[in-house]
This record gives sequence, structure tokens and C-alpha cells, in this order.
Amino acid sequence: MPDGLFSGNAWGSAGVFLLLSAPGFLVIIILLMVLLSRQKAQQRRTEEKLLQAQEDIKEASRRALMSREETESLLSGLSRQIMMETDETERRQQALHTAMDEKIDRVDHAQEIRSTALAAAISQRLRESDEQIEKLRVSTEQALQRIREENSRQLDQMRRTVDEKLSDTLEKRLSESFRLVSAQLENVSKGLGEMRSLAGGVGDLKKVLANVKTRGIWGEVQLGALISQILTPGQYEENAQVVPGSPLRVEYAVLLPGKRDKVYLPIDSKFPLSAYEQLVAAGETADRDQVQKAQKALEDALLTEGKRISGKYIAPPHTTDFAVMFLPVEGLFAEAMRVRGLSERLQNEYHVIPCGPTTLSALLSSLQVGFKTLAVEERSAEVWKMLTALQADFASFCGMLEAAQSRMRQAAESIDRAAARSRSIESRLRAAEDLPGPSLPEGGDSAGGAPSRIPGAAIGDDAG
Repeated sequence: MPDGLFSGNAWGSAGVFLLLSAPGFLVIIILLMVLLSRQKAQQRRTEEKLLQAQEDIKEASRRALMSREETESLLSGLSRQIMMETDETERRQQALHTAMDEKIDRVDHAQEIRSTALAAAISQRLRESDEQIEKLRVSTEQALQRIREENSRQLDQMRRTVDEKLSDTLEKRLSESFRLVSAQLENVSKGLGEMRSLAGGVGDLKKVLANVKTRGIWGEVQLGALISQILTPGQYEENAQVVPGSPLRVEYAVLLPGKRDKVYLPIDSKFPLSAYEQLVAAGETADRDQVQKAQKALEDALLTEGKRISGKYIAPPHTTDFAVMFLPVEGLFAEAMRVRGLSERLQNEYHVIPCGPTTLSALLSSLQVGFKTLAVEERSAEVWKMLTALQADFASFCGMLEAAQSRMRQAAESIDRAAARSRSIESRLRAAEDLPGPSLPEGGDSAGGAPSRIPGAAIGDDAG
């Protein structure tokens, strides 16, 4: 066995050994199968001969003319032939078994030798691996020890740095916190003063809302501020006389365009504060009966106001066939919408639409969009005429632009020719600079005499 057979990986050598030994074993198995197939073929031939002999015997017995002696001699000859062939077959089988046993013994001996060598190589590789692992473990432990020492040193340094920074930060934060607390306490004191003044303002507001007339003025002011923010002054009227000949005036009326004259959309502000306060108080007590009574009182108050608005301010064709009742508080409008059937009764019986601040803003915004659309439609003819005139002006402008473009093209061509001429003159000037200077005539005054012409002096004449 060569020494370098197991110089690689031990497991790789074992795999190569198994691959090399497998074909020999396979050849032995194939030989055994071939010998067995030959033996079976020989037996089949013997059996065929026996069958043929039996058929011959049967044929001989059928023949009445054959004598007994001939039959016995024929049978004895056949028996001897069969026995000879049987002996030959047994000898061949015995020789085959002997050869197979010898081959198997040789294969087993070679396999044992190779297995012993493989086990030795594997043991050697395992010992080398153990030594390398031990060296690696020792070096790893040493590296880990150095890392632990370095980490401990750095952690101590970081701890000292963090302690110093924490002390400084804590002092700064405490100082800042005390300053902020002082400032917040000062703000709280100011807020308390403002809350006292606000409480006084709330008391004044309660006094204002306690008076029916003052409450109505407050709702009217809020309605006017809302309308003025959305519509232009020419789109609504304040204290408008919507019914001709009637002394009654509505707080605000939106001017809607009609076929002949303008049509008014009456908007009146209502604020049944007492019924609303009773409903809020009943809701806080969570008394169902009281809540229902308060809702009924609010419903009656709003129906009464709706009937009054319908009788005073709805007069088609001078006005629209409906009016708007403005509720200046969102809470009041929400409670009114919670009363079942109240909005439908106001619209169906009295043609009055209840609106809160948000709802009225949306309604006025939609009206503003309609006004703008109508204005665009009214001025569409003027816009068309303006576009026609603009088209004619644009056609003349295009002609002027084409003329200017032609002139600019001519100017560009002139500039290109001048640039080419300038480059030609510059090249001639460089050629003139390279020529030697002329000598002065005898007796001539170099200071006051006129310079003689040089061959390049004709450049100026050519340029002119």
C-alpha cells in the first residue's frame, strides 16, 4: 500500500477505497451469475436430451419390428451417455464452487487489509484533528482573556466618563427643571388671573343671554358675520323688506337672480335659550321623563318660531317658497335634529329649513358657487367676443413674429459673414507679423520720417 494513499481527508480516502473495491466484488458476482446461468443451460440441455430419449423410447416401443435386444442396447447407450453427461456436469459444478471459494477468500483477505489500513489512517486523522482542536481552544481562550481584560478596562473608563457626564447633566437638568417649574408656576398664576377675568366675562355673557332682545342681537351679529365671510355685499341685504308694502323686515336676505326681478331668500336667527337650557339640565340629570319634556318644549318653541317666519317672510314670487331659520349654537342645532320629525314638520308644514353654523356655511358656499356659475354663463358671450378679437390680434402678432424671425435670420447670416471675414483678416495679420522689418533709407530721419509700406499694408485697402 503506498504511503500517500491516505494523505488527504480520512473520510475521502474511505470513500475512494469503497469505490475502488466495489467493481471487483461486482465482477465476482457477475462471474457467479454467468457460471450459474451456464449450469442451468447445461441442465436444460440434459433434460432436453432425456425428453428426446423418452420420445425415442416411445417411438421405439411403437415400432413392432424393433427387437428387444436393439431396444436394450439403445437404452443402455442412452443411460451411459446420460450418466457421462451428469458426471461431467457435477465435475464442472465442483470446479466452479472451488474457484468461487478461492476468489471469495482472496477478496475477503484484500478487504481486511484495506479496512485495517483505512482504520489506521482514520485514527491518525482523528489524532491530528484533536491536536488542532486543542491548539485552537488554547488560542481562543487566550484571545478571550485578552478581550475580557480590554473590555474591563474600557468599561471602567466608560463608567468614569458616564458618571462625570451624568453628574454634569443631572445638575443642568435640575437647574433647568427648577427654572421651568418657576416659569410654569408664574404662567399658572397668570392663567388663574385670566380665568378670573374669563369667569367675569362668562358672567357678563350670561347676563347678556338672559335678556331676550340682547340674545336676539347676539344671534343676528353671528349670522351677519357668517354671511359676510362667504358672500359679497352685493349678494345679500341686511334688514331687507322682502314683502312689498309690508313693514316687516327680515334680518338677512340672500339675493337670488330671477327671470324679471331679484328673488329674496329670507334668513332669520332664532335662539330659544330657556328651552335649550332645560334640555341640557335634564340630560345632565339623566332623567328620561325630564328629557322628553324638555325636548317637547324645544320642539314647540321651534315650531312656533317656524310658523312665525313662514307667515312673515315667505311671499312668492318676491321670495323663495322656503326660508332659513338660523340656530346660532351647534349644540342647539344638534338637539333640534335629535327630536324625531321636527325637521320634517318645519319643512313640510311651514317651509322652513333649520340650519346651524356649519350647515348654513355649506348652504351659503353652494349658493356662492351657483352665483359664480351664473356670472360665467352671463359673461360667456363677452368672453367669446374677446376671444375672437384676441384671435385676430394673435394672427397679426404671428405675422410680425415671422417677419422678426426673418430679420433675425438675415442678421445672423451677416454676423456669420463678418466673423469669417474677421478670421481671414486675423490670419493675414499673423502672416504680416512673421515678415522681417523694412530697412530705413540713408539720410532718412528714423524719428520723424514716414514709415515705408510693407507687403501686408494692402490688407487695410482690401478690408475697406
